[in-house]
Amino acid sequence: MDIFLKSVSALNDETRIKILKFINIHGSCCVCDLEHSFEMIQSRLSRHLKILKEAGFLRVDREGRWAFYSIRFPLDEFRQAAIKEIMTLDLELPDLIKACGN
Repeated sequence: MDIFLKSVSALNDETRIKILKFINIHGSCCVCDLEHSFEMIQSRLSRHLKILKEAGFLRVDREGRWAFYSIRFPLDEFRQAAIKEIMTLDLELPDLIKACGN
């Protein structure tokens, strides 16, 4: 029950919805790329990413000092349906700005 509530709660924020759609479109993204693309300070972005990871939507892969976030695979039906619905939303997303030289 706890993970379900975390999942529902994670979806109750427009910024997190945009981050999910952005990562789903662009694939694995470095934190610094997300930071620059969303023009968001690192601490705020990290909080959103942590919530989405704990809710079972994202995975993180570390390569040296870089952290790359991507949609977790495989996803259960609930999270698949949520992302499918998010992809239908008409959201204004920023352009991908590659900042970390990966």
